[in-house]
Formats: sequence, C-alpha cells, structure tokens
Amino acid sequence: MLLITGTVAAVTLLIAGGAYVFVQQSGDRFAQCRASTVAGGLDSFGTDFTLTRDDGQRVTADEVFTRPTLLYFGYTFCPDVCPLDTARNAEAQALLAEQGRDVQTVFITVDPARDTPQVLADFTDLFSDDMIGLTGSTQEIAAVNKGWRNYFKLHDDQDDEYYLVDHMTHTYLVMPGNRTVEFFRREVTPQQMAEGVGCFLDAAS
Repeated sequence: MLLITGTVAAVTLLIAGGAYVFVQQSGDRFAQCRASTVAGGLDSFGTDFTLTRDDGQRVTADEVFTRPTLLYFGYTFCPDVCPLDTARNAEAQALLAEQGRDVQTVFITVDPARDTPQVLADFTDLFSDDMIGLTGSTQEIAAVNKGWRNYFKLHDDQDDEYYLVDHMTHTYLVMPGNRTVEFFRREVTPQQMAEGVGCFLDAAS
C-alpha cells in the first residue's frame, strides 16, 4: 500500500514537475492565464502606430500603452454592440481598480470620417473619465486594425449619414511595450474579464 501510494505521489510530482519545466522552457509566463489561442500566437498581434487622441494630440503606441490596456475597436454611431462592449470594459476596469490594479481602457475607431477627436471624447466620457479614444486618417486606421487582425468594413451607402460599419468585437489585453497577450470575446462578463486580466497582472509581477 505504501509502495502504491509512493508511486502515485512520485508520478504526480513528475507530472507537476514536467508541467513546470514546460512552462519555464517555453518562456511564456502567461501560459496558465490564457483562455484563447490563435494561429501564429498572440505575439503576432499589434503594430506600432501614431494616431490622434481624443484631446487632439498625436500619440504613438509607446505613449498609449504605458500600462495594461483593454483595447477595443468600434465606432461611436454603432447602435448596440459597441456601447455594450465599451460599458463592459469600463466596468471590468472599475472592478480591477477596486482591487488596486491599474488598468486603462482604449477605444480605437473604425469610422474615422465621423469619429473626430471631439466626437470620441464625448463618447468615451459616457463610460469612463479616463478612457482614451483614438482616431486618425483612413490609412492609419486601416493599418492599426490590420495589425490587430481586426476585420471591419464600411457599408457601401456612405452617402447616407446613418451608414453602419461591420467589425469584429474582440477586446485585447495589451501589456506595456505594446505586447498583446490575450483577447476576450463579447460574451465574457465584466467579472470574468477582471479575473482574467488579474491573472496576467499577477504573472507579470
């Protein structure tokens, strides 16, 4: 009986040790936090950029991602999805702030023709006092969306001021240094998002 117990314990230690060695050798300290996988890995997401902040200032990616960031791509005229997702992200940020965790939210428009800095400022202020809104030229917005593999398509009826924009609805967790480590689908709750982000922050510390 003692022999069997000892063998089981030894196997358990070997398995645990093997997992530890795998994590250490892989160099991914966030492995235990990841709930999503993508082809090419999340390290392939993101790009350097220079965009216009909602206060009119031109800013680079390095100037934006100075702390862990919940990054979302949408547009202010969006009738339902964007406001709900943006509110969820702001609530997750508030939950993390209650835990003493410093996380910011960033909203990048996919509709630069209508989303001027002032329009973005009015929109982001509805959800959080310190949410950052970013816009730019058509080319700049296309490039930054491509960097995060964020599909979007403006409808052909842009002569109509009420045109809509199709777009993906992922929220990305970007760490300082412009490193994307996770994305959250829109069905994730604020509590689940805060818990997931917390795991990454603990692993990074």
